[in-house]
Amino acid sequence: MKLGVNIDHIAVLREARKIADPNPMDALGIVKRAGADQITIHLREDRRHIQDSDATDIIKHSPLPVNLECAMAPEIIDIVCELKPHRVTLVPEKREEVTTEGGLNILGDNSKLQETIQRLQHHEIEVSLFIDPTIESVEMSKKLNVEWIEFHTGKYANIYAMLFSGLDKTHHTLPELELPRKELAEMLEEELTNLRVLSCDAMEMELRVAAGHGLNYQNVEAIAEIETIEELNIGQSIIARSVWIGLEQAILDMKGLLIR
Repeated sequence: MKLGVNIDHIAVLREARKIADPNPMDALGIVKRAGADQITIHLREDRRHIQDSDATDIIKHSPLPVNLECAMAPEIIDIVCELKPHRVTLVPEKREEVTTEGGLNILGDNSKLQETIQRLQHHEIEVSLFIDPTIESVEMSKKLNVEWIEFHTGKYANIYAMLFSGLDKTHHTLPELELPRKELAEMLEEELTNLRVLSCDAMEMELRVAAGHGLNYQNVEAIAEIETIEELNIGQSIIARSVWIGLEQAILDMKGLLIR
């Protein structure tokens, strides 16, 4: 399974003090040396971490393909078309959210989305849609003629955390409920089965499948066993672990969990 390393949280640390250190550019060689397959960054409208100059420098100098996550804001799409990353993953975005809380709603009026996809593809950029794992979203992604989909795994991560760690919900995808362990275990298996089935469906539709959100060293192995998911994009847990053991070793540890 391929690993895309999201380096946004290096920029989060830098922006906390509004200084030049740490520089996300310094991660590029380390990520490649550790055996990752892709650099992932999210250029948000509020520029809370990755800045325009970061995106420009990373796309220009990265030794690995760059997957740029972004919303459909015209200003952002203008920048992306100029920079031409290897892939763009279109995501929903709200200013008040701490992290992306769900997949794109692509089932209503998607004329703006279709226009954005066509514009990106005209600039020879692969397009992926960050979607909730539902058959309706998969089928619509096929109709929109994108090359990739990326399943939002926040629900899976939430259930796992509550079942094995006793943690409160962290990704705002589950109701405030006190659930018995047996029910949580059943929900976890249902979510894994859903991801397995939908990734097979997507592959049969000739869509390439990635997944990400909330994945960490504890919960990633069950996802990695789904052979029809070919790529995971993981950031926060890798950068957090790197504080203690260094970025290269943190990536190596994650890569070790993805062997199947």
